[in-house]
Amino acid sequence: MNSRKRPRRRVTAATLLALLVAVLAVGLSQTGAIPGLVADGKEQGPVVRVVDGDTIHVHLRGREQTVRYIGVDTPESVDPRRPVERLGREASQRNHQLVEGKMVTLEKDVSETDRFGRLLRYVYIDGRMVNATLVEEGFANASAFPPDVKYRDLFARLEREARAAKRGLWGSE
Repeated sequence: MNSRKRPRRRVTAATLLALLVAVLAVGLSQTGAIPGLVADGKEQGPVVRVVDGDTIHVHLRGREQTVRYIGVDTPESVDPRRPVERLGREASQRNHQLVEGKMVTLEKDVSETDRFGRLLRYVYIDGRMVNATLVEEGFANASAFPPDVKYRDLFARLEREARAAKRGLWGSE
C-alpha cells in the first residue's frame, strides 16, 4: 500500500464563478442576448454610414468598423483618383436604401480583413443577404477573391440572371 497521499485540489469560488461566466457567455451569445453576437459566430451592429455600393461603416465591438461586402463589386463612385463609373451613384444609392441606419448581421467567410484593413463580410438585413440583392438587381457584379468564396456559385448565378434580364449594369446604356 502506498503511503503517499495525493494532494487534494480545491475548487475555489473564483474558479466556479469563472466557469459559470464562461458557460453563460457562450449560451447567451448563441441566443443573441449579448449585443453584437448572434448564433453561428455572426455579429450584429447598426450601420453608421454608407460609403458606396459595397462598403459601409458599422458600429461593432465598441467602435466604428469599415465593412467591405464579400464576393461582389459595384461601380466606383467615391475614389477621388478615378472617375465615377456608369451606375456607380445608383449602386451607392441602392445600398443606402437597403442598409442606411439599419441593424445588419455580418457573416465572415475565411478572411477577417482585406489589405486595407476593412472587415470582409456577407451583410444581411432581416435575413436577406445584401451582397446577393445587389447582384440580383444588377447593381453589382460577382467578384470572387479566394479564399472567400462561400457564395461564389450563388453570385455567379444571380449575375447570369441579371444579365439575361438586362437589369442594371447589364441594361442598355
